[in-house]
Amino acid sequence: LCFPQKLWKILESDQFRSIWWSAGGKCVAIYEELFKEEVLGRERRLRVFGTQNMKSFLRQLNAYGFTKLPNDFQRSASLPEFLAEEAAASSYSKILYYYNPYFNREHPELLQRCRRS
Repeated sequence: LCFPQKLWKILESDQFRSIWWSAGGKCVAIYEELFKEEVLGRERRLRVFGTQNMKSFLRQLNAYGFTKLPNDFQRSASLPEFLAEEAAASSYSKILYYYNPYFNREHPELLQRCRRS
């Protein structure tokens, strides 16, 4: 699978607490500290992405057209998502939000247009 497909797969999985769909399925929310441990810190045979380095992962997001959103953008309308975001924020963690117009939970057919630049 290519990077966007792997990202989609972990977002749809219930295995990970460090990454979720946000803002109505239009953005990816990443609880950075837990993500480093839970996703990037996995053993070689269980590794999701080819890297264990957060900077490399973020470079991949950028290479596929994702843009970082400021932390003050409108939060999720969904109560579970909002509560997860608030719980993570209250623990002084860093939540990162990334957006790509072709990466939308409601429109999986757009995923094929999410290409490396």
